[in-house]
Amino acid sequence: MSTLHTVNKSPFDRPSLTSCLAHVAAGDAILLIEDGVVAARKGCAVEGALRGRAGDCAIYVLAPDLAARGMKAQDMIEGVTCVDYGGFVDLAASSARVVAWL
Repeated sequence: MSTLHTVNKSPFDRPSLTSCLAHVAAGDAILLIEDGVVAARKGCAVEGALRGRAGDCAIYVLAPDLAARGMKAQDMIEGVTCVDYGGFVDLAASSARVVAWL
């Protein structure tokens, strides 16, 4: 994968995810962390936008951040993969660059 995009803000707080989705390229990956994990919840207002990009880029959520917000992997939209901290490191290490959307 070329770029790992991290989004740490809720889509209800800031437009970080919307900006990220507008710039992500095929082969990139998106990792939702901190409050950004709420974007991957089934029924979320941005579910359609995430599903629209899932075909050409991988979408991940940080599992400890899900748990901290009372969410579970089964609450996530189809196609989103949960990773732990080691998985976060692996994603960053296997990417040419990491872009943080604040």
